[in-house]
Amino acid sequence: MTNRNAFHLRKAHIALALVLMLVVAACGAPGGSEASSDEGPITVGVIVPTTGVVAAAGTDMLNGWNLYWELNGNEVAGRTIETIHEDNAGEPTNTLTKARKLVEQDGASVIVGTLLANTALALAEYVDPLDDVIGLNPAGSADDLSQRGIVDNYVRAGGWQSSSPTHVAGNWAYDQGYRRIITLCQDYAFGHENCGGFINTFTDRGGEVVQQLWAPLGTPDYSSYLSDIDPQSADAAFVLTVGADSGRFVKQWSDFGLKDELPLIGGETTLDQSLLRAMGDEAIGLESFGHYAEGREDAATQEFVDAYLEAYDLLPSYYAASTYTAAQWFVETLETEDGDMSDIPAFLETLKAYQVENSPFGPMELDEYGGTIATMYLREVAQDDEGRLYNAVVEEFPGISQFWNYDPEAFLAQPVYTREYLGEDWPESCDQFVSDCPLEG
Repeated sequence: MTNRNAFHLRKAHIALALVLMLVVAACGAPGGSEASSDEGPITVGVIVPTTGVVAAAGTDMLNGWNLYWELNGNEVAGRTIETIHEDNAGEPTNTLTKARKLVEQDGASVIVGTLLANTALALAEYVDPLDDVIGLNPAGSADDLSQRGIVDNYVRAGGWQSSSPTHVAGNWAYDQGYRRIITLCQDYAFGHENCGGFINTFTDRGGEVVQQLWAPLGTPDYSSYLSDIDPQSADAAFVLTVGADSGRFVKQWSDFGLKDELPLIGGETTLDQSLLRAMGDEAIGLESFGHYAEGREDAATQEFVDAYLEAYDLLPSYYAASTYTAAQWFVETLETEDGDMSDIPAFLETLKAYQVENSPFGPMELDEYGGTIATMYLREVAQDDEGRLYNAVVEEFPGISQFWNYDPEAFLAQPVYTREYLGEDWPESCDQFVSDCPLEG
């Protein structure tokens, strides 16, 4: 299978949906927005799910976007920013429908979204051929969107790659003395990429994966998986869950007595703040890796946390931080361009070159492929004086690339992480690293 074939196979159902929609759509080329100019209002379409299985996270994304404008006003470089929200319910086909409506009927020249990797791939597929629309991707973390399937006008402004935190986690796990790991990840692209990132770096160091478990998205009961785990067979477990699955998993992990028997290394979304709100004591003390921690003791993070708490009476999740940062990223670019969006390639060049120092995430910038370089955090669930659970920072890992310490060309010569390819047998030599090769000796 060629490098790009892996990416295109994963998008095949999305491409088919797009073709069908083009057949039944009204004739005429998409786009035509008058907002891609140097004056007048700019219409921004925000596509995030506020219904469906990831509604809580999607609502946080919408709240984060709205909060930025409430705090800073919607006048930028002499232009008014007008936001239109569309709910895609976390579905790729809905994403295409909403994107077409926003661009072709509402005249949006900027599209922000979306959340799940499959919907981000759908949105990327739609905006790719449009030369007068810019997509901001703060949350859709599909690795290939900044690797083998780059879409030039769909930019990770405030975004990330699925495997970036778990590359760090796998390497860290070996440093803790763990040599045998059990993995339990959700069986779709995001879970594959998280699991692959962990397994690749852990096995680089000489670690062994003794058991791999895969659970479908929307698993109602984890008991069959947890009963299959022998805590004596491994030193720790790496787990990646999403949405409501996370609460069910964490509760049952404790109920089965595994919390006290087997160290748990969580992926970012397993213990995201949007899900901690519904968890109890069973979550306290659990650790995870992510590119955001609401307990980070930095002014930029805590000012954002305080503002979000005041506005919504909730601690903000990574999802809220993502769209807040995307707004900041866009505003700084628009100001640099003096409000002029008439030259989209020039605007994109400025957008991609922007380096944010004071985001809720910490410093962020894009590499030459459009991938995020950012700080990753080892986090521990703690409880504040009001009884709220939050992610406290245990350790920081700054300047993490989407390629970890691998040579980018060597990394891109491999397929994207899938169930069939999790990096266990790659790399084979230090020639495929740019620094800190663990294969030496």
